[in-house]
Amino acid sequence: MLRTLVCRAGSGLLKHSWQPVPVLWGSRAPQRWASSLPVNTVVLFVPQQEAWVVERMGRFHRILEPGLNFLIPILDRVKYVQSLKEIVIDVPEQSAVSLDNVTLQIDGVLYLRILDPFKASYGVEDPEYAVTQLAQTTMRSELGKLTLDKVFRERESLNSNIVHSINQASDEWGIRCLRYEIKDIHVPPRVKESMQMQVEAERKKRATVLESEGAREAAINVAEGCKQAQILASEGEKAEQINRAAEWKCCSIFNCGRTVRLCFLQPGQGVQHHLTALQHRRHQQHGHSGHDDLWEFIEDTEHSRQHNP
Repeated sequence: MLRTLVCRAGSGLLKHSWQPVPVLWGSRAPQRWASSLPVNTVVLFVPQQEAWVVERMGRFHRILEPGLNFLIPILDRVKYVQSLKEIVIDVPEQSAVSLDNVTLQIDGVLYLRILDPFKASYGVEDPEYAVTQLAQTTMRSELGKLTLDKVFRERESLNSNIVHSINQASDEWGIRCLRYEIKDIHVPPRVKESMQMQVEAERKKRATVLESEGAREAAINVAEGCKQAQILASEGEKAEQINRAAEWKCCSIFNCGRTVRLCFLQPGQGVQHHLTALQHRRHQQHGHSGHDDLWEFIEDTEHSRQHNP
């Protein structure tokens, strides 16, 4: 009995009635047709990543999973075949007006997946057409909220907003929008020329700013070099003055020591002569020799020698 059933099922698999069965995902056309299932639908093999919606006597019965499945002939019929793979849909080019009243021609690509085959089969007549129209409407609405400059700068944010809006509406259809990508944005020729002029002006501005910054850095470097040169020159002059003062102190100390030696070793007119010469030299230095105490000691010594021979 089982052998006879399998043979009849195998012979039925080779027979096709070519009745239209809607396959809603798999190509870009809104409506697709494929060969129907065999007349004797007792044994069915469902491919991987597909969901077959079965009706029994015109009402939804169940969804066949991938692998071996059995149906009751005549009573059961596969009504819809849904693909569970990620589906790519081209969104046709359309016109939209930005916030600053610029007309744009824009198109995109929509990536989606069926999460609930039952809702995708009975929730909407043509899911692909519905999602495409929803994507176009949402794109026009989102572009109307942005200026032309923001459309080019915030493309990722625009794509995210479109995906969010599509998912809110397509949840009742059992469809999940994974991502939306804008392919091309075409602007009018005059707007394109003005944008090109704006880009050139911005480049000239940047070049001018860079040139002025370079001149400023050069002037700062020159001024810094002059400053360092003046500092080094003043330090050299200061060191030279210090050396001269040190030499003068050494000479003064040497002369004072010589005078003291003469005062003690050569009494008489020779001592007075040396004192007179040293006093004259001290007055030439305006009294800033730094050895006033030594001069007073020498004078006191000489006066004491004269009064107490």
